[in-house]
This record gives sequence, C-alpha cells and structure tokens, in this order.
Amino acid sequence: MNEALPDVPEVRVVGLPQLTSGFDLVERLDLPMHLKVHGPLDPLGGEQLAQLAERIHLKGRGGAGFPFHKKLRSVAESAIRRGVRPVVVVNGSEDEPACRKDTVLINRAPHLILDGALLCAEALGARTLVVGVTRESTQRSMEAALAERGLGNSRRSALRAWVQRNPVRMVTGAAASLIRSIDGGPAIPPGRKVSASRSGVGGAPTLLSNAETFAQLAIAARIGPERYANTGLYDEPGTVMLTVSGAVARPMVIEVPTGVPLRYVLQLAGAPPVPQGVLTGGYHGKWIDAATVDEAIVSRNSLDAVGGSLGAGAILPIGQGTCPLGESLRVAQWLAEESAGQCGPCYLGLPAAARGLEDVLGGGGPAALEALKQVARNVKRRGACSHPDGSAMFLESTIKAFTDDLAAHVLGNGCGRPVEGVLPLFEGGRAATGGADAAESGASRQKIHVDWTLCRGHGLCADILPEVFELGADGFPTVAQAQVPRYAEAKALRAVRRCPALALRIEEDTRGQAPSRNLPVLSQGRGRRALGR
Repeated sequence: MNEALPDVPEVRVVGLPQLTSGFDLVERLDLPMHLKVHGPLDPLGGEQLAQLAERIHLKGRGGAGFPFHKKLRSVAESAIRRGVRPVVVVNGSEDEPACRKDTVLINRAPHLILDGALLCAEALGARTLVVGVTRESTQRSMEAALAERGLGNSRRSALRAWVQRNPVRMVTGAAASLIRSIDGGPAIPPGRKVSASRSGVGGAPTLLSNAETFAQLAIAARIGPERYANTGLYDEPGTVMLTVSGAVARPMVIEVPTGVPLRYVLQLAGAPPVPQGVLTGGYHGKWIDAATVDEAIVSRNSLDAVGGSLGAGAILPIGQGTCPLGESLRVAQWLAEESAGQCGPCYLGLPAAARGLEDVLGGGGPAALEALKQVARNVKRRGACSHPDGSAMFLESTIKAFTDDLAAHVLGNGCGRPVEGVLPLFEGGRAATGGADAAESGASRQKIHVDWTLCRGHGLCADILPEVFELGADGFPTVAQAQVPRYAEAKALRAVRRCPALALRIEEDTRGQAPSRNLPVLSQGRGRRALGR
C-alpha cells in the first residue's frame, strides 16, 4: 500500500536549477539567503510585466493553464474602469494527495513566490495580498516569510498581507473557493461562476494564480525573457515542477526543462521500465499507455497531443502487476467523497460514477459499462465548479486507456491482478476537515425519500432542492432516496412541506450509529419538528 506523500519529499533537478536554486545549500531560503542566491529584483510597470509574461508564454501552473498576461491585463483594465484597487492572491492550496510541487516551493523558497506576487501588486497598485494555504507547514513558512519582509495585516500598512489557511479538500483549491473563504465564507465554491478578474475578493478585481506561476514570473523578471527562453522549448520556455509518485522507488518533486522526455523523468524516480500506464496531470488528469509514454515529452502541448495532460504537474505510473481499473476505482471513490455537496452532478453524479466503475469490476457486463459512460457524460459542464468535469475526464480516460483490462472485466472474470493501492491517497481516504467548512459542506445524517405510491410528478422537489433531485424524461425524480447536504437541510424540509402529493419524507440515517429518532412524515404541509442541527 502506497503511503501518503510527505509535505516535502525528495527534490531533484535536471539541468541548471531555477526555482530550486539554493536547495543544495539550505533546507529553507530565508530572506538573506534568498537574496544571496537570486539577487535583488527591480520593480516593473504593469504593461512591462504583462509583456514579459507574454514573451515567455507563461501560463498558470495550477492546472487550467490560462495565459498569465491576459489575466494580468484583465485585472488592470477592470480596476481602472471601476476606479478601485485590485487584490493579489497566491493560490498555494495544493490538496490532491499526489501533488506536492507548490508545497515544496512554499516550504523551501517562499520568497521567490512573494517576489512574483509583490511585483504584480506594485504594478497593479494593489494594497492587499493574500496567500492561500491548507497545510500547517506551508502556513508556518509563509507567515515567517511575510514577517521577514516586515509585511502584515495592519490597517496602517501600505500593503496588507496575510496567510489564509483552509481545510485540505479537493475543492478548496478552486479559485472561487479561496476567494469565498477570504471573504469570510466556507472554502467551497459559491455555486455561480464569476471571473475573479472582474469581481473577486470583496468584489474587487483580483489577480489570482498558482504559487509556481508567481515564482516563474520572479525568475523571468530577474534574468530577462531572452535568457529565460534559453531553457526548454521555444514555445514553452523555462522549467516545470513535477510531482512523481505512484509505482516508483523514490517519490519526488523534480524541476525539469520543458522538452525533457517523460521516460527520463520516470527513470529518475525508479518507475517500472515498462509501466502499464501513467496518469498525467493528477486526479483531474488523463491516463496514457506504455506505448505513448515513449512519445511524450514534458510540455503542455506534447502531453495534450498524445492524450495526456500537464494539469497540476503530477505524474503517476503504475506497474504491470496491479489492476488499473481497481486503482482508478479507489481514486474515483475519493473524488466522490471530495464533493462540496452543492449540486446534483457532483453530489449525486460522482458517487454514481464510482459505483458504476465498481459494477464494471464486479462483472456487471456491457450494461454496467454503458451506464458508467452515461453518468460520466451527464456530470460534465453541469456542476457548480470544475470538480465534476475533472473527475469525469479522469473516468473517461480510464475507460479509454485500459481497453484490454476493461474487456476482461466486462466480458470475462476480470484481469486477475490485485489492487495494491499504488496511487497515493490521504490516510483514511481523505484529508481531515474541520471548522465552519466541515459544518456547512458534505452530507448530513438526513435522508429524503420519495414515496412512489403518492408521487404524481409535479416536479416541485427539483425546483426547491436541485442539489438532490433531478427529473427524468418522464418528469419524475430520478432517485428514490438520497442524503441531504448539511447546508441544504432547510431546503429539504421546505420541499417536504410543499410537495402537493405529500410524497416526500425525511428520515435520519442511523447506519453505524446508535438507534435514534426518525423524523416523522410531514403531512398537510406542516412539520411537527424541524431538522436536527
């Protein structure tokens, strides 16, 4: 069983280090050592900074890969048009079990990240800088770095800067989740998609990007675009930070120039000579098979061209001796558990997809496979955030990459190989959560049931409680029972009370619990007791 990765695994570099300069000298570059290694940094104007980012083809390194110069110009234009000061946010929320590159940078080179963020803040005229993190180690390192620079959250400061610590959850890393938490809400997506460049923290235009992105900008600002372009590919210059784990002898974070063969990176980490497949981009990424590995090089365009994904920079090979579908099922189940519980495609669709993959492995035959494909299609582009989309992409890639194993499970008695747990997950399957976020997200102990003898297909339940109910082609709910998200308990009670046919009831799920009360059927539109809080 593969253990969870430490916050700071082994760090390697291919070629000359850029982001990892000085790592061979000290464990953490404090401000004096940072200046000795990297030297001082002169400020740049807003358009100068945008031109620099454009010339080096800098794209976000958190997964989406959006061009940084476009984001920078969009924020500047919004701020000028509205006459308000923008906000700069560094997203260091690295919450996938297989990703550690940003965590390594924050723990070992925090000032390089701050260099890039402060360049942007000065160029934009921002007076607020927030660094989002989820781990205790990254919080300590970044708070120490801010203190070393004399930065704090005092109202009298020319630049207010602080660290925003959120729970370790997959959805916490979404830009909208981080912005919502900075504004005092729970660290889950708000359920509506609004561009942070137009309206972010406090409603102000917000430049939000990944920690590595700001560090790359700081390197380019020091050495210039020509020298920066001497490393890597002409259309994707510079280096890339990767986290390599899975079936490897030495899990590591590695800095490599773009253009390095993926095969070489796998060899450095001690991957099997002929892996059965490699998951690229993390758990919202895509599988590529062994033959494709030999064609791939480390670059966004190359991996896209061969059906992979650079994504969040995670590379995970698996060996020939493990069942790839079983390994993927473990990840699919974890992805389902990471739902924010805000929308049906995520809260209902992802568990259904995981169960569908489990049915395929259990010998459900072609019907189970077709049902799995249908669920994956249904959850895409319909969620309140990108979590359902990324999870569906992972599942569809699994089906496409391992056709022989799929045929063995669908048409025969399985592939005969064990599930060894080589893809890292958090201990216990997910990270611990707490506080207000845990109180408002996830499932409660309440279940809502449909009495089919009474239901007449009015559809009011889907209008009031879309997180749980979706209407089928016949106009009736597609589920007979479902757990209710904590934040939607009041809406569930309202749906029960307003059902014209009195076909809904709420009960408390007592599985694994001591016997407790059942909430009564609410009749005549009046409830005798409210949902337990």
